[in-house]
Amino acid sequence: MNETALFKLSYGVYICTSWDEGRPVGCVANSAMQVTSAPATVAVSINKKNYTHKCVEETGYFAITVLGEKSDPSLIGRFGFTSSRERDKFDGVRYTVRGKLPVPDGGIAYLSCRVVDRWETSTHTVFLGEVIDCDHLQKGKPMTYAYYHEVLKGKTSVNAPTFIEEAESDGGAKEKWVCNVCGYEYDGDIPFEELPEDWVCPLCGMGKDMFEKRAAAPAKKKAVWVCDICGYEYDGDIPFEELPKDWVCPLCGVGKENFHLK
Repeated sequence: MNETALFKLSYGVYICTSWDEGRPVGCVANSAMQVTSAPATVAVSINKKNYTHKCVEETGYFAITVLGEKSDPSLIGRFGFTSSRERDKFDGVRYTVRGKLPVPDGGIAYLSCRVVDRWETSTHTVFLGEVIDCDHLQKGKPMTYAYYHEVLKGKTSVNAPTFIEEAESDGGAKEKWVCNVCGYEYDGDIPFEELPEDWVCPLCGMGKDMFEKRAAAPAKKKAVWVCDICGYEYDGDIPFEELPKDWVCPLCGVGKENFHLK
């Protein structure tokens, strides 16, 4: 089973917040969606290991802040890769209470919700919340999870519903500098060692001392199947082995048995 097919599903980047006995708490969520329109109801998936999960359970309320492409990426690092058990994530972060819930500044919209139902899985709870307040905060294009990965070069938290463990490197490839907190990989033009001492991770705001040099996994060489008769090289989206048995070379018409792996 190729789990990377799940990457084709669409996701956004949100901050889910609640209260912990008067203290604002929150975590990053990427699985949120509208379920009904009347009354307006949304669903958000939260890992049971997240401290915010406990707070949503106890209070019965949560808010979703929609992040935009221009939102400060350090919000993702702060709320997505640290825990409210050990850190006050709102320390130094401006926020406003909207619809009874803490909403951090920097998003483009928010939805404050009252929990009305829930779906349980072994690792996550999908909270269904009736929207009690919502509004735009500023203009901007919503950040997609694809934008977060491809443009911001962000990583997936191990508690995220979309987390898939990457294969370990087998060495022999170029080294890279990786943030131990959020997994951000530095790929700037300036050598990492020459960055100023006050440089910080653009995702989570940690300093250079939180980075370590790691060996990058070598790029996998794509398998190429070549026709023995005419030399045609198959490069379709379907793996050659999974093509139907009656598939033939589009150039000379011979069957799969006349192809070899280059």
